[in-house]
Amino acid sequence: MTTHFTPDRPALRSWLPGFLALAAIWGSSFLFIKVGVEELHPLQLTLYRVAAGAVTLLVVLAVLRDRLPREPRVWGHLTVVAALGVALPFTLFGYGEQRVESMLAGIWNATTPLIVLPLAVLVFRTERLTRRSAVGLALGFAGVLVVLGVWEGVGGSHFTGQLLCFGAAACYGVGIPYQKRFVAGSTHSGVSLSAAQLLIAVAQLAIVTPLVAGVPPVPTELSPRVLASVLALGALGTGLAFVINMRNIRVVGASTASTVTYLIPVFAVLIGALVLDERLNWHQPVGALVVLVGVAVSQGLIGRRRRAAVSVGTPAVPAAEPASSR
Repeated sequence: MTTHFTPDRPALRSWLPGFLALAAIWGSSFLFIKVGVEELHPLQLTLYRVAAGAVTLLVVLAVLRDRLPREPRVWGHLTVVAALGVALPFTLFGYGEQRVESMLAGIWNATTPLIVLPLAVLVFRTERLTRRSAVGLALGFAGVLVVLGVWEGVGGSHFTGQLLCFGAAACYGVGIPYQKRFVAGSTHSGVSLSAAQLLIAVAQLAIVTPLVAGVPPVPTELSPRVLASVLALGALGTGLAFVINMRNIRVVGASTASTVTYLIPVFAVLIGALVLDERLNWHQPVGALVVLVGVAVSQGLIGRRRRAAVSVGTPAVPAAEPASSR
């Protein structure tokens, strides 16, 4: 999808409400995951949320009179993106939130750009490593160590949960540059590519989930709060959020729209504290701040500005590229 940038300084009221709504939707996704894994296996939760998201985007496609891709090559690359950008990270966040607070999972999601950059430079060769980005990476990974609290020792369920969430962010870190390298040049719309990606992920999960977690319970067997969480994850966190993100890009441009990344952990922490009464250790928000400063430096938001391409949401995606689903 080709993104057209709008004139400088659009009216704040034209994009700020959608910007804040997107941060709130993606920030609250970690709360919904936490509630969902109370009754569902992480794989079952992922299957249901991806199915709900696929249905939502198919409806959007129908309204827009758009269509799914037809080229086998595109479907082949989307199969990889669906596994790395949807099925695996969504499931890892579910496993992680069985062990850690939802707000901490939101913090780990913000580390995705730190993984995207070195892979984009060394593996996919879609970016160049500059002195500024190297400094940003060093700062970011120092922040990761602070979030982990490595001086307290390693091991235990909580530490394992953090590693699982970091693993989810790492999956996004691989999927985003892969998508940029092999899919972003497609002539299909972002909605079309994302809908196809979700349909593939549903098929992948439909095969794996019964083998690992058993047949998912029918929705009527779920409590209202869990069912509502599943629907919110799929319909809001994937479908509606995608549409809002695309509008933000059109109105204010990719660079500004991408800065929603910095608000997502803020919303995740606030929602986790207010709704679930979660608490963090002092070093976790401090480490998160160091991570975000490192990301900002690596992307040129501190110092010389440049066009940014970062992950956003519960799932992380480059704002100027076809988005993987949240």
